[in-house]
Amino acid sequence: MRLILLGPPGSGKGTQAQRLVHKHGIVQLSTGEMLRAAVAAGTPIGLQAKEIMANGGLVPDEVVVGIIADRIDEPDAKKGFILDGFPRTVPQATALDELLKKKHLKLDAVVELRVNESALLDRVEKRAEETRARGEEVRLDDTPEVLTKRLAQYRSLTEPLIHYYSERRKLLTVDGMMTIEHVTREINRILGAIGALEPKADESAKSAAAKTAKPARLAAKPARKAAGKASKAAEKASKGTKKTAKPAGKATRGPSKAKAAKKRVKKAAKAGSARKGAKAANKPAKKLTKKRAKR
Repeated sequence: MRLILLGPPGSGKGTQAQRLVHKHGIVQLSTGEMLRAAVAAGTPIGLQAKEIMANGGLVPDEVVVGIIADRIDEPDAKKGFILDGFPRTVPQATALDELLKKKHLKLDAVVELRVNESALLDRVEKRAEETRARGEEVRLDDTPEVLTKRLAQYRSLTEPLIHYYSERRKLLTVDGMMTIEHVTREINRILGAIGALEPKADESAKSAAAKTAKPARLAAKPARKAAGKASKAAEKASKGTKKTAKPAGKATRGPSKAKAAKKRVKKAAKAGSARKGAKAANKPAKKLTKKRAKR
């Protein structure tokens, strides 16, 4: 992630830059610190800057760009960086674009912290009054007079960068008058929306696991279908055996009924023969009584 934070003095660029550095593991590149480090290291660009600074001159843009070029090649800047204090002018922005193009790098976004200048002046004046009330000395660069000059310089030199990066569709504007927490959340939200933020380790691991699990699920799908079909076939077979078992039950009950019927027939036959025998026995008796009656 490679960013530039734009905004007038007192807009909170330094605070938000530090929060982005801490949250995303990128580095904050301050041109002042880079110049001092290059001079201390004795690099060719650093020696050139040292000579210019020793003579009281302003370090030209090409020297600053050279120092930035060396710095972003260092390992800790590979994951990303936030440029602090550069670019300040449109020519510097153009030089930075050319540098990034040569290195095949892309500037992800330019975040503008838009603030109300009158509110900033009121804030600085109030802070100065509170400092005096505590009996402390007010910093020379933290007075309404100094801030007024710095705001005028920002409007004339740096504010044109808003139009420059807006034309290149790199500009993202955030209301810098919100609380620090709200500004941080809004910056992270818009950076996430444009895809500038890298996913967290646990999220990327989950995504990788989901990707590897998907082919496995697809491969297992035919097996699940086959298992389902086999289960259905087993259910049908089970139902079929139940249906065939019912007639078998009836068949077992059939012979017992037949036996009972035979027994009833036998009993009836016995009873019939007994009645016949009684009738046959009664016939001679009847004849005797008739004969006796005649006599």
